Amino acid sequence: MNESVMIVDDEKEIADLVEVYLKNENYEVFKFYDPQEALQCVQEHSLDLAILDVMMPGMDGFTLCRRLREHHKFPILMLTAKGEDLDKITGLTIGADDYITKPFNPLELVARVKAHLRRYTRYNEREPVQNHRIEIDGLVIDRDTHHCTLYGVPLSLTPTEFSILWILCENRGKVLSSERLFEMVWGEKYLESNNTVMVHIRRLREKMNEDSRKPKFIKTVWGVGYQIDK
Repeated sequence: MNESVMIVDDEKEIADLVEVYLKNENYEVFKFYDPQEALQCVQEHSLDLAILDVMMPGMDGFTLCRRLREHHKFPILMLTAKGEDLDKITGLTIGADDYITKPFNPLELVARVKAHLRRYTRYNEREPVQNHRIEIDGLVIDRDTHHCTLYGVPLSLTPTEFSILWILCENRGKVLSSERLFEMVWGEKYLESNNTVMVHIRRLREKMNEDSRKPKFIKTVWGVGYQIDK
């Protein structure tokens, strides 16, 4: 079965263009100009990824992203206006996995879709792998089941959040820079002034009820990167 992607953008020309490029890659595409219709779609169909425009009348992309994150963990990409850094940070903070700015190269968007779907597929794999389970002072993360608990309480993590936490745990005691983390998780070259990793680390700490000033698990080594102590 082909992987399914939902596009939600009130700019019909953009939504239609993205649809063409995705269908050329054999994805099943659900396209909507109205966010309310998109919400109805997720109740009736199983999706693998969503692409949401930020600026839409009625319900904006941020609200739609929050609604989707209440029940779904598939990757979400946000389409933001060029130079609107606040939109990017807001989208990542509320649960989006990535963003791309308008105007964009459709081939770049397709490449991002492929990268996130590869990671999402790994997130849902059940094949055993070496060193599949790590336990650190009450934190248990299992790569076979993609299940994570803290002091016995399940943590609801997106595939991106799980990947970042797994890499930090797997490299326990090592300091990983934002650049290195980004390239390991996203599989792309890190761009200057990219705050994507920082925002995801912040969300992880919030879900783990970590004090950002004195975190027990994910620690910041100023000017270097992030680490989980031995």
